[in-house]
Amino acid sequence: MLMRTSQNYLNKNFWNKKNILITGVNGFIGSNLVNHLLSKGAIIHGISDKTEKNIVLRYNNTLNKINFHKTSLTNKNKINDIIKSNDIEVCYHLAAQVDVNIARKNPIDTFDSNIRGTYTLLECLRNSKKIKSIIVASSDKAYGDYPLSKLPYKEEYDLRPRYPYDVSKACGDFISHCYSSEIYKLPIITTRFSNIYGPGQLNFSALIPDCILALMNLKTFKLRSNGKNKRDYLFVDDVCELYLCLGYNLYKNNKLSGEIFNAGTGTGYTVDTIIKNICSIENNKSLYKKIKSQYNKKKSIGEIENQFMSYSKLNKYFGWSPKYQLNNGLYMTIMWYKEIFNKYGKNKMLRNLIK
Repeated sequence: MLMRTSQNYLNKNFWNKKNILITGVNGFIGSNLVNHLLSKGAIIHGISDKTEKNIVLRYNNTLNKINFHKTSLTNKNKINDIIKSNDIEVCYHLAAQVDVNIARKNPIDTFDSNIRGTYTLLECLRNSKKIKSIIVASSDKAYGDYPLSKLPYKEEYDLRPRYPYDVSKACGDFISHCYSSEIYKLPIITTRFSNIYGPGQLNFSALIPDCILALMNLKTFKLRSNGKNKRDYLFVDDVCELYLCLGYNLYKNNKLSGEIFNAGTGTGYTVDTIIKNICSIENNKSLYKKIKSQYNKKKSIGEIENQFMSYSKLNKYFGWSPKYQLNNGLYMTIMWYKEIFNKYGKNKMLRNLIK
């Protein structure tokens, strides 16, 4: 199937007054997606089992503009009630336990959140007569370990996960594929994106925010590899626009159901390159030298060595391509951290958010 569309997905006339469900609404991607959808006039119903990290929604002044439901995705009765009583038409399933280190230490909770949460949500949506578009966020890690010569990942590749987080996301993929089959006919698109970064990311175990906080002298950088691992990075605003694109197009054309879309820049950046670029933006050569001196002492365990993604299928179908260059995105991210720490105070942020 080859499709080219206009940017009608940015049109307020489509999104205005539509009931949208976002799981993981107060997470990194969810809180950013809220901004984009509210600007289009959408009515947002958000689900999360956590309230302590609503700081991004409060910072963006959007917490009181959405309908927030505190519940676990595994609470079938509550999820059913939210979907039916609010006539949900579009659902973005973003909720997940995303920390690979937590997954490695406590796989059961990760499986419960990422696998059970997914099939519970889709089972509830199966009973809805209003739903027309479901976007399920998977991950590039669902593919597992492929040699560098086979990268970037392609949508038709087999899934080969080994580690707990990767397995949990691959299982979610298979569950979504089942519910979009001819048996249940749910309108589902599965997305597998590369690492996402930008304003609102409060998982400080991730490379970019961890390095930025070290740059700000707020914590010690935790090195997890020898700096040679390659990863791909998408800026969060590119991701949110893409989610609008997919949500809109699936709503308009249910023949897209069952499709899988990768998204990245097509370029693999070494960990060393990311660290060096972040330090260069703030002209902090000493931090870079300090981190680099530790490379030969580290070897990554339980992580895929190289991962990067193409957006060629998305471009063929929808004409989509990322707008933000890496250094521009890094600069905007650094500025955001400075602003939010200044607003809320360093001590409070560090106490509540850095584990």
